[in-house]
Amino acid sequence: MLKSIKRILTWKRTLLLSLISILMLNVFSFYGLYTNKFYFFKVDNYIFPILSLVHLVFLYVMWFKIKERELSDVPMRNLEYGLYVVSLVYLFKIIDTLITLLSYGDYENHLIPGTFLPIGILMMTLYTLLLGLTFLAFSYRREIVGTYVFDDMNQHVDNWNS
Repeated sequence: MLKSIKRILTWKRTLLLSLISILMLNVFSFYGLYTNKFYFFKVDNYIFPILSLVHLVFLYVMWFKIKERELSDVPMRNLEYGLYVVSLVYLFKIIDTLITLLSYGDYENHLIPGTFLPIGILMMTLYTLLLGLTFLAFSYRREIVGTYVFDDMNQHVDNWNS
């Protein structure tokens, strides 16, 4: 199944779709589903855009390493480990958006904007897509850039001739 996904989503398309998803979700992080308004003065609305910077830097580093045919290094590994934590935030946002969407029936007597379900479903789809694209990017990193085996690299360095 992964091979058929990789035929459709090449590494370039994966990076581009990830970038588009992140940018759209950064805008939606300020959007209130229940009120149909944007809230720029709530501090917690800035958490996702700040954490998404880790993802953007990882995408840039991966693109650069593929274009320059460089091997993986320790900073890239640390960046990927940070992205594992950010992936947990993506999972939390999927669950949070799903809970919000499922609360639609609890507020039947209240005035809920007509954009509640379409935008909510779009947000949940984008979070799910981004989480899947993140793991697909990890797969492409292992395939194209290489694994994080640094002990073997250090054995081939001859310090006496430097």
